Amino acid sequence: MEPWKQCAQWLIHCKVLPPNHRVTWPTAQVFDLAQTLRDGVLLCQLLNNLRSQSINLKEINLRPQMSQFLCLKNIRTFLSACCEIFGMKKNELFEAFDLFDVRDFGKVIETLSKLSRTSVALATGIRPFPTEESVDDEDIYKGLPDLLDESGGDEDEELYDCVYGEDEGGEVYEDLMKDEAAHQPKCTENDIRSCCLAEIKQTEEKYTETLESIEKFFMVPLKRFLSASEFDIVFINIPELVKIHRSLMQDIFDSIVNKNDQNLYQIFINYKERMVIYGQYCSQVETAISCLDHISKTKEDVKLKLEECSKRANNGKFTLRDLLVVPMQRVLKYHLLLQELVKHTIDPMEKENLKLALDAMKDLAQYVNEVKRDNESLREIKQFQLSIENLNHSLLMYGRPQGDGEIRITTLDKRARQDRHIFLFDLAVIVCKRRGDNYEMKEIIDLQKYKITNNPTTDKENKKWSYGFYLIHIQGQNGLEFYCKTKDLKKKWLEQFEMALSNIRPDNANTNFHEFKMHTFTRVTSCKVCQMLLRGTFYQGYLCSKCGAGAHKECLGRLDNCGRANSGEHGTLKHEKRTNGIRRNSRQMDSGLPKMQVVRNYNGIPQPAPHDGPPLHIQTGDTIELIKGDAHSRFWQGRNLVTGELGYFPSDAVKPCPCVPKPVDYSCQPWYAGAMERLQAESELINRVNRTYLVRHRTKESGEYAISIKYNNEVKHIKILTRDGFFHIAENKKFKSLMELVEYYKHHSLKEGFRSLDTTLQVPYKESENSDGPRSNKASSNSPSLFCGFSFITSPDYSFVPPSSTPFWSVLSPKAIGIAIARYDFCARDMRELSLLKGDVVKIYTKMSANGWWRGEVNGRVGFSFIWHHFILISLVSLLNRVFRHKPFSRIFSHSISDTSSALFQTIQTVCLITFPRV
Repeated sequence: MEPWKQCAQWLIHCKVLPPNHRVTWPTAQVFDLAQTLRDGVLLCQLLNNLRSQSINLKEINLRPQMSQFLCLKNIRTFLSACCEIFGMKKNELFEAFDLFDVRDFGKVIETLSKLSRTSVALATGIRPFPTEESVDDEDIYKGLPDLLDESGGDEDEELYDCVYGEDEGGEVYEDLMKDEAAHQPKCTENDIRSCCLAEIKQTEEKYTETLESIEKFFMVPLKRFLSASEFDIVFINIPELVKIHRSLMQDIFDSIVNKNDQNLYQIFINYKERMVIYGQYCSQVETAISCLDHISKTKEDVKLKLEECSKRANNGKFTLRDLLVVPMQRVLKYHLLLQELVKHTIDPMEKENLKLALDAMKDLAQYVNEVKRDNESLREIKQFQLSIENLNHSLLMYGRPQGDGEIRITTLDKRARQDRHIFLFDLAVIVCKRRGDNYEMKEIIDLQKYKITNNPTTDKENKKWSYGFYLIHIQGQNGLEFYCKTKDLKKKWLEQFEMALSNIRPDNANTNFHEFKMHTFTRVTSCKVCQMLLRGTFYQGYLCSKCGAGAHKECLGRLDNCGRANSGEHGTLKHEKRTNGIRRNSRQMDSGLPKMQVVRNYNGIPQPAPHDGPPLHIQTGDTIELIKGDAHSRFWQGRNLVTGELGYFPSDAVKPCPCVPKPVDYSCQPWYAGAMERLQAESELINRVNRTYLVRHRTKESGEYAISIKYNNEVKHIKILTRDGFFHIAENKKFKSLMELVEYYKHHSLKEGFRSLDTTLQVPYKESENSDGPRSNKASSNSPSLFCGFSFITSPDYSFVPPSSTPFWSVLSPKAIGIAIARYDFCARDMRELSLLKGDVVKIYTKMSANGWWRGEVNGRVGFSFIWHHFILISLVSLLNRVFRHKPFSRIFSHSISDTSSALFQTIQTVCLITFPRV
């Protein structure tokens, strides 16, 4: 067995990788292991698994998003700990770039092998590697840098869910609350609502009691043993939480016992703004626990006192460390408790009122998560600040970080290209020169004065550092050209720059004469439009410099004319904002307006008529959204989508934008697999006959496709290139459509573009599903006929899995774990997030419930960061139960298949039509 495979097995035994990780798959390559380790996160976790607290995981970046700076910092933290704690010599260690750029992955394997043989590692009882003689083929490592360039370098998010997705403190919380649950009488169907109310009341009493015990049995006795700073760090704002919950507990008790819970909804709405202090608590509790651990290790008297306090508080069952996590758990439980209450409330008025309370608690949970996330961003920014020399400004003034990495820069007067490391923020680009582990600041580019333009003329296939784009000064001053190492990196940088510019100049920022700009609100503020909280700790939203209104990015443009918006009460807009507690589509106001392309510059001369309005400055190439104009008018009104400004411009300065062709739907083609990446394609084809092929949409490359084909018992992948409206895999043969390309290569060998692939496209992968050939995930011949019917009506993006050991409803997807519908609009703030419109159907891939963010796909775009309560989850089981109203779905299978197959087939059809409307 090759050393890298033995290394992977060792990492699994050390519980760093899950046993079913992709490095164990039959198709696994050494690159899969390199890609898994290259951000340094799992290496730091490895050291902690070998010896507890070797590295403080709160001080590293657990989700570095492949930021070069953050990944290198993680790797260097690992290397330092190997020397200082595990006693390894410096000549036994790889260099940080050996791993990050995979320029010498063989050295990385060698270092991990020596780590496995250190005394600390051997003390765990895990066998070191290599355990058998093997010859390391150095050639397998040589091509890794090229593979890295081709892959785009995305990180394995699902892996971190396995390692870090634990619901920390959940067991303590449940243990504290289960005593109360044990005293509750068992509920019948008729009084479930009463049980929901009793649970809300009793758990609030128990939680308040827990807070009071922290204050009484820990805070008071420990005040003499801790310094003032230690005391503040450990106990954060516990006294304020005690005050709030004593009051909340009394109000809940009074409402449920004395007022028949008629005002319960109003209590939660009223307490929402008081409870935003949980943002501070949840952001600092990790630091509090780390501080407590350090004090316990270094101060024996404090350690003994903590044990004594724990015995007095709860007979030693829970330590202070345990109890500090409980508030973070509790604040995220309120919406769940209210959700159950809403579910079992029949009266329409009560139900609507409780939905308002439910939305308030969901809003609070989202606010807490965003404050926590912003504090993580602040830690990243602090690390950037400490590593950049000659920087006299605080990086906080430039907004959130969007990305960093190596790039080549030249001014548009074509001076020599310079190697630089750039840090991209919302408002600026910090251009640096790397000097060892630190950076020297060379220039700060104010993005508010620039716009971005693609430069496809520089793109040269397979030539590194030839992929360019422009940063052009809005007022015509000298611009810059950026060159990226690969096409994938260029696409990533363009997206990150576009995201930053959309945060600076969002759509609708100047609608109705407002002047909205990104703003840091120093106190908790609600959006003027939707009344939900502005999220986070800095640059939480947008402030109109004229009327002082604050709003979310997605709510801009929905206020009345500037000047009138402040004249009414907040409540006026509050009643307009909802239909059944769900926000209206914020983008419907300007949807469908014609787009015009600017053909000549206009700088306000000649001026439009006085009764029209202000002139709109435009430049050639800008896109204008036409608001008002007719064929006989000299001036039209529109919005410049580049600058966000609104005004009047000459009608002869623009022409209609070229029509964008409607995307072709290939879903009915037997060869089209939909959104799919190479690993899933390999899994799909590896057990098929040779020459079986599929065409897949590359989810990481919006609008791009690839052919995957099994040839000589291996799965090969061919990127389909698109340029100037043509599709091709070889420069000498181009096609107007994907259909033409596939049809051509059904009759002509692929060797025209790839010498080693002397085959035609012969067996579309969907056609082979009905053949007798082997397939690993095909339903067995003994499966009931109803499964065949279900496979027939399933979306083409999904494939069948064996029903033998899995629930019936799991046949829907080998990749997606659920489907959800967006409840309202959401605007992404960085490239980790997905923008959503109300009603969007989203495939859910992973649920990162610990911090409230899920990973999924909408309209071909994949992202990791959106909040769970933005959605209405579609549960297949619950839909089946609704159809079989008089009989729970779980009991259907106790009857014979023949009794239920017809009704069940109709049910599945109904569910699939709801879940997959395109079918």
